[in-house]
Amino acid sequence: MSQKVRVRFAPSPTGPLHIGGVRTALYNYLFAKKHGGDFVLRIEDTDSQRFVPGAEEYIIEALTWLGLKFDEGTHVGGAYAPYRQSDRKEIYRKYVDVLLDKGAAYIAFDTPEELESKRAAVANFQYDASTRGGMRNSLTLNGDEVQALIDAGNQYVVRFKIEANQEVLVNDLIRGEVKYNSSVLDDKVLFKSADNLPTYHLANIVDDHLMEITHVIRGEEWLPSAPLHVLLYKAFGWEATMPQFAHLPLLLKPEGNGKLSKRDGDRLGFPVFPLEWKDPKTGEISSGYRESGYLPEAVINFLALLGWNPGNDQEIMSMGELVQLFSLEKCSKSGAKFDYEKGKWFNHQYIQLRPNAEIANIYYPILEEKGVDVTLDYVETVVGLVKERVSFVKELWDQSFFFFVAPVSYDEKVVKKRWKEDSPAQMAELIDVLKNIDDFSAHNQEEIVKAWIESKGYHLGNIMNAFRLAVVGESKGPHMFDITAVIGKDETIARLQKAIQDL
Repeated sequence: MSQKVRVRFAPSPTGPLHIGGVRTALYNYLFAKKHGGDFVLRIEDTDSQRFVPGAEEYIIEALTWLGLKFDEGTHVGGAYAPYRQSDRKEIYRKYVDVLLDKGAAYIAFDTPEELESKRAAVANFQYDASTRGGMRNSLTLNGDEVQALIDAGNQYVVRFKIEANQEVLVNDLIRGEVKYNSSVLDDKVLFKSADNLPTYHLANIVDDHLMEITHVIRGEEWLPSAPLHVLLYKAFGWEATMPQFAHLPLLLKPEGNGKLSKRDGDRLGFPVFPLEWKDPKTGEISSGYRESGYLPEAVINFLALLGWNPGNDQEIMSMGELVQLFSLEKCSKSGAKFDYEKGKWFNHQYIQLRPNAEIANIYYPILEEKGVDVTLDYVETVVGLVKERVSFVKELWDQSFFFFVAPVSYDEKVVKKRWKEDSPAQMAELIDVLKNIDDFSAHNQEEIVKAWIESKGYHLGNIMNAFRLAVVGESKGPHMFDITAVIGKDETIARLQKAIQDL
C-alpha cells in the first residue's frame, strides 16, 4: 500500500463499550499494526441527547487495559486534533455550506409534529425524492421565505439531496461489491440548527477525509449507511480519497439466533462489557471482563477468533502473532456465535502461561481479604501446585484454602467413605513415621511413607485417602506429599492429631 494506512475507532460516549465494539477496535488495531499504520481514537459525540457522563473515560480505560494503544486520540493528541467531534463544530458548518452551495443539500423546516402526521397518513413514509416536493423545505419555498423563517428563529435541519434510481456501488473488503439503488435511501439529516451540530453521517465523512483515514473497518450494522457515505464522498468531490470499507460480521447470541445483547449476558451469566459499568442514572451495575477475573490477553485472543481465523489450527496467539497473521480477507461474512465457555477456556490457558509470581500477585489481595498472612513466595509455591485446576484467579481459594488454614470440619460423605474403623490407629502410626523424617521434601516423604505402608501390609488407598481427609478436610487437592511439604511437618502432624480427635 503506497499511502500510509490510517484507521479509526470512533465510538459514541452513550454508555459502556459493548464487547462487539471491543472486537471492532481490535480488528482496526491489528490491521493498522500489520501494515505499519496509525490507530486513531475519535469520539463521535454529536448526539448531545444521548451523551452519558463518564462513557468516554470508560472507553479509554477499557481499551488501555486490553493493550490497544492509540497513536492519536482525545487522550494522546495528534496532528489531526481535535479528536472529539463536539470540539469540531466550526469545521462541520463550513462543509454544510459547501453542500448547500452545490445544491447537494437543502434546508427543511418540517416540525416533529408535521413529520409524525405525515408518517401516520402515509404508510412507510420516507423523506426522499418522491415526497420532499410536498414538504416545507428550501426546494418548495423561495429564498425570501427561507431566510424569513431562519431570521424568525425557526429550527431547521439540513438534508442530503439524494437523486432517485441511481446505482450505488460499495466495494467492501470482506463482502466484495455490494450494489444499492438510491431510491431505498432517504434524504438523511446532516445538520440540526437546534444544537448547531452535524449528525453522524456528515461528521464522520468530513472527519475521515480530513484525518486521511484510509480504511473504515466497522460492524455489519453500519453496512446500510455505506451507500449514503459513498454518495456524500462523491458530492464533495472526494472520490479519490474515499477510504476502503470493511464491514465485520455480527457477534451473535450463544444460540446463534440474533445479535448478542446485554440481556444474553444477564441470562447466561457472562459479561458483555470489558469493564464493570455503573449506570449514572439508575445506579445499576453491569459486570465486566476485568472484574470477573479475565486476563486481558485472554479476552483479546478470544475476540480475535470470533469472525476471523488465521487459516490454521492455532488458537493461542499473542498480540504480536495476531498482528502478523491478521488479514481482512480471512474475516467471515457470516455472524459469529459468542461461545462464552470458550472465553473461559482461553482464560484458563493464559493463567497457565502466566508466571506463578504474576498470578500470586493477583491472588494475594484475595488472601488478605480472608485474613491470611503469608509471604508472597509461599503464595507463589501454592499457585504453582493448583493453578492448572482453575479458569479464574478467584477460583484459586477453593482449590488451595487448605494450604493456608487447617480444616475446621470434614466432608461428611468423604468421612463415611474414606475414614475406616482402623483409620485413627493408622494415622497415629503415620504421625510417628512423619516425626522421624528430617528431609520433609515431597519426594523423600513419599518414599518413606510408602515403604512404611508396604512393610505394614496396609492398603495404600485407604491410608492415603484418610491422610488427605485429615489434612485437607475433603477429597481434593494436588499430590498429597506436595501439600504436606508446603505446609510443613508440624502443621501436618497437628492436622492429623486433630482429625484423630474429631473423627
